[in-house]
Amino acid sequence: MLKIHRALFGDLVEHLNAREISLIVGPRQAGKTTIMSDLKNHLDKQGEKTLFLNLDYENDKVFFESQEIFIKKVELELGKNKGFVFIDEIQRKEDAGLFLKGIYDLNLPYKFIVSGSGSLELKEKIHESLAGRKRIFELETVTFREFVDFKTQYRYSEKLDAFFEIEKERSLNLFNEYLNFGGYPRIVSEQELSEKIKLINEIFRSYVEKDIAYFLGINRVDAFNLLIKILASQTGQIIKYSKLAQECGISTATLKNYLWYAEKTYAIKTIIPYFKNEHKEITKSPMVYFHDMGMRNFAVGMFGNLGSSDQFGFVFQNFVANTLFEKISNTSKNLHFWRTLDGAEVDFIINDGKSVLPIEAKYANFKKPRVTSALTNFIRKYSPAEAWIINLNLETEIKIENTTVKFIPYYSLR
Repeated sequence: MLKIHRALFGDLVEHLNAREISLIVGPRQAGKTTIMSDLKNHLDKQGEKTLFLNLDYENDKVFFESQEIFIKKVELELGKNKGFVFIDEIQRKEDAGLFLKGIYDLNLPYKFIVSGSGSLELKEKIHESLAGRKRIFELETVTFREFVDFKTQYRYSEKLDAFFEIEKERSLNLFNEYLNFGGYPRIVSEQELSEKIKLINEIFRSYVEKDIAYFLGINRVDAFNLLIKILASQTGQIIKYSKLAQECGISTATLKNYLWYAEKTYAIKTIIPYFKNEHKEITKSPMVYFHDMGMRNFAVGMFGNLGSSDQFGFVFQNFVANTLFEKISNTSKNLHFWRTLDGAEVDFIINDGKSVLPIEAKYANFKKPRVTSALTNFIRKYSPAEAWIINLNLETEIKIENTTVKFIPYYSLR
């Protein structure tokens, strides 16, 4: 069976020689265990000594009862010389950060590669405990380029840009498939629609029932479930806290906690407004996007069944948001949106504190350049050097005053 190649694999291979812990985090079932297994196989082929432990397995849990027992297990399997230790699902270990910190500080001759889903323990306490001792690698669900590479059986791996330029109709069909089903690896690999539906249902239930109900101790799972569904129906729209809390039957304070939980467990991403004039621009209410479009579509009852251009438009905006988040990761830049009190809106603003880049997402074919009045107003107000309009087909640029407005096809955004 053809495997999905992940771009992060090369970065992880490069980091195998660093002493720091390689900490792989990301959504449940995004492929963390698979990429860890691939790393182990890579090392095994080079004749390196490796040990793989998974805290989901009862037989492996006993080795984590204490640091002493764990070290004895590692020495038994690898000896006291160089070796590579893989620990999967570390969030199952209570006080995992302190456990790993104590072992790391013993300066043992082992390289540790650790993974886990985004529970509170992993996202907060582990990061704090391992300050200066780890490098974080975030593995999201399959990206669009990884998706196309897999779907075309890696025939165009070194020339995907040329494929998009030449095979425009095929590229758009693949893109619409990606917008419909998202990037969970098991769903990408599955051919049958009925099986895809079963898989996304399993992923969704596993997320709510395990990550939320068990790890985060939320009693009102029904309210959290409803919250996710409402957020899915409001993708790319401004959240009104009090109204949303009322719809979910919870307090505003509880709602904000649940939103925080949802973000820390890689279900959603929030962006806040960009503003300079609080009397004329929205300043507080955020917007929400989903890490995976398939999860979003399932929550709103449209998994694999996006019909109208409006429905595609919301998911296209989510795709652009995810791509921009990836683009600015590991930089000092922030992603915002802009909206005035009278309703003028620009989908995204990238801000680095010195300059701004306004970006519009338009699920449309353009015969010629078109710029919305809202984007034109933003350009005239803030005079950015550039503005982008992400669309389905047009690649060109025009000038509005001193701003270069670039029209960028979706496949060129990276």
